[in-house]
Amino acid sequence: MPSVLVTGAARGIGRAIAEDMAARGWNVIAGVRSQHDADGVTGANPQRISALLLDVTDEEQIAALAGSLPDRLDAVVNNAGVVVGGPMEAVTAADWRRQLDVNVIGQLAVTRAVLPRLRESRGRIVFISSVNGRMSMPLLGAYAASKFALEAAADALRMELRPWRIAVSIVEPSQTDTDMWRTADAMVADVEAALTPEHRALYAKHIAGMKKMVPVSQRMAVPTAKVTAVVAQALTARRPRARYIVGAAPKVQVALMTRLPTAVRDIVLRKVSGQP
Repeated sequence: MPSVLVTGAARGIGRAIAEDMAARGWNVIAGVRSQHDADGVTGANPQRISALLLDVTDEEQIAALAGSLPDRLDAVVNNAGVVVGGPMEAVTAADWRRQLDVNVIGQLAVTRAVLPRLRESRGRIVFISSVNGRMSMPLLGAYAASKFALEAAADALRMELRPWRIAVSIVEPSQTDTDMWRTADAMVADVEAALTPEHRALYAKHIAGMKKMVPVSQRMAVPTAKVTAVVAQALTARRPRARYIVGAAPKVQVALMTRLPTAVRDIVLRKVSGQP
């Protein structure tokens, strides 16, 4: 049976991918950050899902992958990620390092560690990006920057690995019905609380707009099954595509917004996100 390593598999999209690929007959190695998470994900399908402790920012755990993975690995799904929100002026250097360390550096470090196995199996690499890897939004600039960077790295990797027929695909979900989106209002509250009094006053209308956008985004969120189906396609298609946008509406949105003049796109995105 084919095998796949899924990072960030404790919850959300990563957990859904692990369970879906196991149901499709794949042996899944779920990368999680705690034994509690390991017990939870393996309990969903003990015959097909195993777990290992893998914090993608931990160099020792990444180095240990060579001795922890099965001899044959057919794919890696780089899903681990975090969201750093807030006005660009207020995002600290530490926030930037955390955002990029998890969403970009960690994903590429895991990929480097498993490439020898993927070269032997002519395997596949899937990066879970976002439509924000194509469009940046107010108050999500750091997150969007990490996804833009991830997509640029994936593009280069895809071309470099062509001689070994290792396919590299990027999956771009929009709002997805996970615990992250269900608790997005709490995330906005945390962003607001972390601002200095000066920044809180300066960006009060921006934060108010973000608060209004959350319920709308929650209503638009699609089931995780839509994302897992696209990931499965990227892992099994005879000729996997370089990019997969999840859902018809996001496809239209990306196609339209990326073709608009910058000034017009800025107006639309500011209006959609309730910005002053």
